[in-house]
This record gives sequence, structure tokens and C-alpha cells, in this order.
Amino acid sequence: MFSLNRVQLIGYQTQPVQIRQTPSGTSVTDLNLVVPTSFKADSGERLTGKSFHTVTLWGALAEVAGQFIRPGAQLFIAGRLQTDSWDDAETKEKRSKTKIVASELIMLDPKAGQMETPINAAQVLGSCNRADIIGNVTKDPEMRTTTSGQKVLTVGVATNERWKDKTTGEMKEKSEFHNVVVWGELAEQVSQHIRKGNRVFVSGRVQTRSWETQAGAKRYTTEIIAETFSLLGVKNTIAEESIQMDGAPRAAGARSEEPAFAPDTGSALPDIPDIAYKSEIKVEDLPF
Repeated sequence: MFSLNRVQLIGYQTQPVQIRQTPSGTSVTDLNLVVPTSFKADSGERLTGKSFHTVTLWGALAEVAGQFIRPGAQLFIAGRLQTDSWDDAETKEKRSKTKIVASELIMLDPKAGQMETPINAAQVLGSCNRADIIGNVTKDPEMRTTTSGQKVLTVGVATNERWKDKTTGEMKEKSEFHNVVVWGELAEQVSQHIRKGNRVFVSGRVQTRSWETQAGAKRYTTEIIAETFSLLGVKNTIAEESIQMDGAPRAAGARSEEPAFAPDTGSALPDIPDIAYKSEIKVEDLPF
């Protein structure tokens, strides 16, 4: 596995489930989940809100959802982010929508029904909104400053998915391009040390927001708001103290003159492709 694209949600279904059938007879449905959120702002203030997510279920998962899931049901969803693109039928503009394609579904409500909300129990009533990706940075990060003086950075990260076609048996591959937003001190460090082509791990929450362009058209974008942003493939002085080169533990503080591993000159790593990161987001359209 060369990359990671994983999302986990705990939220509530907002409307009745409607099952559709593909021409080949496969069941498919879209859930619409609302996920209550709580996070700490740069100021230290605890903020609450909610986010909405489209979740696509295929096959047996879709059939289970159609039979058992009702509006208000609390669900656990695990899956991956997928962005679909198309040309607008009227304006011919390129449009896109990001959704979650589910691989796991767990219904969380007890058979007797949901319990009443306990009082003064905020710390044990949290939901889950977590996205983890491992991929390659598609362009150098761009730092901006909001009107309130906060540092914010947007960076593109590409992940790859590989699968075997059930009909032809051929291996296929598709790239997903993720918008990652980083705030505050973490944004400053990412700006200084992360460059196009770096392999990174990002963990955060999924957020979809809307705004109006200068022409008055409403647009939506789905982003990962980073809480962790790690540069991969780098040495770590703490870990090196515990690495055994010759079968014997290295003494604390000792340094080896031998390289951690010998490069394989006979099989060079493939070059990272020059990914053209395209998005319908324009800087002049952003609300900050």
C-alpha cells in the first residue's frame, strides 16, 4: 500500500433512505449524516457546531441501510473520500463534489431506542469526525493571512487507490486529490518545511463549506482541517537511539558512522509524477 485514504464518522441520518438500482442490478444509496463537532480554536476557546456529509453505500450495505436505517439513527461509518467531477449542463463549467464511499457501517442505537441526553455530560457525548491520509504533496503550500490576522495555509495532497477489475481482472488505479487546510503555528511550520513531492501524513476532520463567487454562483468545497501534519521518510534522532544495526542494541547517545541502510543502486525509486492539482476553488472567491 503506497497511500492511505481513510475516514471515520459517528453521526445521525437526517432523512429517509432511498435505494436505487444500477443497470446491472446493484443496490446503491446515499446517506446524509449530520455530525456534531467540538474543537478548540487558536484562542483556546471551545467551539461547537455541526458538519454534513454525503455517504454512498453499495451492494449489501445499501440493502441493510434501506431496511433498517431511519431518520435520526446514530451510525458509525468508515470509508474513503472520493471526488466526482462533471461538466455543468448549463454553464459548461467544471464542477466537483466530494463524498465518502463507505466500506463499514455499524448501527449504534440500542434495540429499545435512543436514551435521553444526560445533563452535564459533554465530555462523553462527542461524535467522531476523523480523516487520515498518507500521500504526496502536489504543489508548494501557499500561506495567507485572514482579515483577523490568523495564518492559514492550503495544500494539496494526492492519494492513490488500486483495485482489480472484477470483469477483466486488470489492475486499475485512481488518484484522489485532497484539499488540506492548516491553521496557526502548524501552518507556519508546514510552510517552512513542506514542499511539492514530499510524502506526508495528515490527520484531521472533514469539513464542507459553501460560499458565493464574485459572479453570485454558490460553490461548495470539502476540506480536511489538519490537526496533525507529519513529514514522512525523514530520520528521527529519538528513534535512532533504539535502532539495531548489527544485532546488538546501540548505546544511548552513541552514533554510528555506517548509513542506516545501503541504497539499492540497481533499482532506483520511480520519480514522483508532476501532478496538475486542479480545483474549482479560486483565491479571489475565498471568504477570507
